[in-house]
Amino acid sequence: MHEMSIAAAVVEQVDTAAREHGAPGAARVRLRVGELAGVVPDALDFCFELACAGTLVAGAALETESVAARARCAPCGVEWAVGMPPDLACPDCRTGGGVELLSGRELQILDVEWAERPDVPAEQKG
Repeated sequence: MHEMSIAAAVVEQVDTAAREHGAPGAARVRLRVGELAGVVPDALDFCFELACAGTLVAGAALETESVAARARCAPCGVEWAVGMPPDLACPDCRTGGGVELLSGRELQILDVEWAERPDVPAEQKG
């Protein structure tokens, strides 16, 4: 299951960033995941929770933004939703050559919401 290696890599990056910036931890991590990235969302959620144990990311919520796979035919210029299983033949001219995958392989950290310091008085929070 490669979701565990993905989750471990995300947790390592976020944990390292928290330590470098003096953040007390992460409250939320948002990922962008393309439908062709081969990631099973439920498996990633489960693995993320396991990978967070003992890090500054422990207890953080994981949110994923799914990105639909889209392609463009270079010869005729038409764009289409690739779908699952992927169909990379142009729906208009049926050529398989010159097809460019525009989206669907993404796997990136979008942003991290850092946890608030428990020792900061409410009137000092901005």
